[in-house]
Amino acid sequence: MRLFVPDPLQAHCEMTLPPGATRHAQVRRVQPGDTVVLFDGLGSDWPATVLQVTRSAVAVRTAEAMAVDCELPLHVTLALGMPANERMDALVEKATELGVARIQPLLTERSVLRLSGERADRKREHWQAVAEAACEQCGRARVPVVEPVRLLLDWLHSRAAATSSADERRLLLNPAAAAARSLTDAMLNPKTGSPFEVVTLSGPEGGLSAEECRAARLHGFVDVGLGPRVLRADTAPLAVLAWLGL
Repeated sequence: MRLFVPDPLQAHCEMTLPPGATRHAQVRRVQPGDTVVLFDGLGSDWPATVLQVTRSAVAVRTAEAMAVDCELPLHVTLALGMPANERMDALVEKATELGVARIQPLLTERSVLRLSGERADRKREHWQAVAEAACEQCGRARVPVVEPVRLLLDWLHSRAAATSSADERRLLLNPAAAAARSLTDAMLNPKTGSPFEVVTLSGPEGGLSAEECRAARLHGFVDVGLGPRVLRADTAPLAVLAWLGL
């Protein structure tokens, strides 16, 4: 059993698990003497021996760290118009399993899910917890970051200072683009044939507006197609991640 601990871990340290990990351990009915695996999101697993279990706390002692290397060779950011209902939860979970490094939820002209203020903050915290739980299950030792909800145009303007570099690809997932490139063409370095860091941008149900697509292109995004079928808002980013992980 793997448990996420948000604070940095140390070897040979006795500690009480935080509330979330404690509840998980109690549900799994751990007992003194059992071994669990802790991770703090920094790239290692920490075997730990359960020392004590009470109604409100689980105490453990950590052993030496074990490096975990199961990340994608690319740093992938998914910037996306948030799909409605529970689809965003599933997207965060599956994107974490597939190796995403960062998720940027966006409000767009056609967004059905509209979040702001405290409600947006609570949703971001919830999605971050979904990512942490997915890491526990899939074996990742680095937890992807779920960024605060932002307006698409504001996010694009903020990226103007971060000029697209020679080792980054900005991909606009746009099934309506007449001259969209394939993923293979968009990802290859014409000089070395090596792939780039990737930032993808995709819309919610209904896609991005023509104005939003124009703004994305002005900020270095290139139109990319994902084949002859139109993929749902919560499928397209995952299709890119799956392709990158092959």
